[in-house]
Amino acid sequence: MRIGVLGTGNMADALATHWVRAGHEVAVGGRDAGRAQRLAQRIGPAAHPAGLAAAAGFGEVVLVALPFGAGAEVVRELHGVLAGRVLLDCSNPVGPGFRLLTGQGPSAAEQLAAAAPEARVVKAFNLCHEDVWRMRPPVFDGRPLAVPVCGDDPQALALVRALVRDAGCDPVAGGGLDRAGLLEATAALFISLWVGEGVDAQAVAPPLAYATGPARAERTPPPAG
Repeated sequence: MRIGVLGTGNMADALATHWVRAGHEVAVGGRDAGRAQRLAQRIGPAAHPAGLAAAAGFGEVVLVALPFGAGAEVVRELHGVLAGRVLLDCSNPVGPGFRLLTGQGPSAAEQLAAAAPEARVVKAFNLCHEDVWRMRPPVFDGRPLAVPVCGDDPQALALVRALVRDAGCDPVAGGGLDRAGLLEATAALFISLWVGEGVDAQAVAPPLAYATGPARAERTPPPAG
């Protein structure tokens, strides 16, 4: 697969490195040509530096690895190039005090969709620190990390699910793009628990067998053997 990357920061580095190792070609796009070149060299021989427009035109999938606000601005400038392409948003619109910067308005992913209405936007990879995405693979207690994926286009979702697997993770259906705001709000909550309170966010939810109450767990037979 040909993948364009808009941005030269940590998320671009972490995710694109997985994808190059999986055999994909990557164009790293940035306004700073020197940073794009250094990142492409670090990612590997199947990555090359490019300008933002060239990276957008290179990929079947285009990762928007830019800060909230800047992403929509860049995408709006490139909307003609991005027509028909899969636009993968990994941003977190979280500000001071772990506040959700989108407020009651459209999610960051929906803002990208409005900026490039002919692109197919998918939300994923926003719930973890970039160092988690650098793990080879992100597996905890023997279980691969689950990555919720939100979007409306079946083909776009299939491509992004494949990229999730290439990062060593399990894709999880998160619903349509209208649910991307829930992923962003979840990130704001989790970050506030992890960073602000030092709380293990996994402790918030019971095991799946108890998700609808103890009665379900009591009805579930023990595994054979």
